[in-house]
Parts: sequence; structure tokens; C-alpha cells
Amino acid sequence: MNAADASREQALRTAVVRTARALAERGLNRGAAGNVSARWRDGFLITPSGIPYDALQPEQIVHVNMQGAWQGAWKPSSEWRMHRDIYANRPEAGAVIHTHSDYATALACRGEPLPAFHYMVAIAGGEFVDCAPYATFGTEALSRNMLKGLGDRKATLLAHHGLICYGRDLAEAFLIAEEIEGLARQYLIARAAGPVKPLPPDEMARVLEKFRTYGQQPKGRKHASRPETSDDDV
Repeated sequence: MNAADASREQALRTAVVRTARALAERGLNRGAAGNVSARWRDGFLITPSGIPYDALQPEQIVHVNMQGAWQGAWKPSSEWRMHRDIYANRPEAGAVIHTHSDYATALACRGEPLPAFHYMVAIAGGEFVDCAPYATFGTEALSRNMLKGLGDRKATLLAHHGLICYGRDLAEAFLIAEEIEGLARQYLIARAAGPVKPLPPDEMARVLEKFRTYGQQPKGRKHASRPETSDDDV
């Protein structure tokens, strides 16, 4: 690996650590729960198994290839298969985030999808966020269920488990994870007050079309980077 590639890898490792810590700081994960990865070369860089995010260091981020092999002193997250399968099946995915955030997980523990109660559900790329059937954590069965739950969307709930989502980079994946947690909270609050009427499919189709350019700034105009990422990630 040349010096330029080594520098880029180090920057990406640092960004993965920063994103993992930001998830904990925002209450989207606790301790060593959940995991974060970013696509890199012939595989991806992922948070290790069992190390609390507040103690995590860039050198502990594990490189896993697309065959699932890794080297070094630290084992990758037990959920590396889900990350690998997203990268293998979604060429547009540059980063993956898995959370055990409270409200998304509460909805997942009911085995329910997040419906189109609010137009921002379209941030995940579809009319709703599905809930994949339960399977034991870290298994191929869970990863298969996850892919079915994703469909053509960027996020799915995992029954009795949590949320997984991806984006073109760490910043987008973080945005989706944070937004879906907020939407799950709003939905459960609204439903506690009574029945919640979803938006009709034709309106969600219009929203999804508008989301194709959602958040894009005119070329050459910079915007503030999110606190959990480097400038290269936005």
C-alpha cells in the first residue's frame, strides 16, 4: 500500500470511530452495541467486537474482505455478515450502520414496519421501512432476512433486534439512522393517542421523486460537515 492509500485508510478508520462515538453520544447505541463500517478496497472497515465506543481507537477497526476473512488482534463485530452482504448486493453503499436505538428497536420488537405516517419516511428510499423476521444475531439467516427486509430501500428494522441502514458514505448512513429513530419515536407517540392514518401511495411517490435531489446544494457550494465525520465523508 502506498503512502496516499495508507493516509486515506487511516482517515477512514478515524471517521468510523468518530461515527461510532457519535451514535453513542446521540443515544442511538450504548456501550459496544451496534456496529459501523465503511467500504474500503476489497472489503470494508468495521468496528470490532465487544469494545465500548468511548474506548475505541482507529487501529482497532478491522478490515474484513468480501470472503469474510480478517487479520489482526481484534475480531470484527459479530454482525460483519450483514455489512458484507449489503456491500455485495448494493454497489452504491459506502457505509453501513446498525443500531439498537430505543424507539426503532421498540417497534422492531413488535415485529412491525414503520409506515408512511410522515413524508420523511421516504428518507430510506421507499414508502415504508419494513421489519425483517427474527434470526439469531451474527448468523447467515439474519443476513438473508435483512436483505429481504431492505428490498430496494436503504434501511430495515430487524425483529427483536434493532435497525440497520446504509448510505453512500458515513454521513448519509448516520443521517438515515438518526432520522428513522426520530420517526419511530414520533410514530409510537402518535399511535398512543389513537389510530394513525398513513399518507396515500401517490403522495409518497411524489415525495420519493422529490427526495432524488433532497439536500443537494448547488455545485461548488459547501455546507457544514456533521460532527461525527471528516470532510471526506460529506
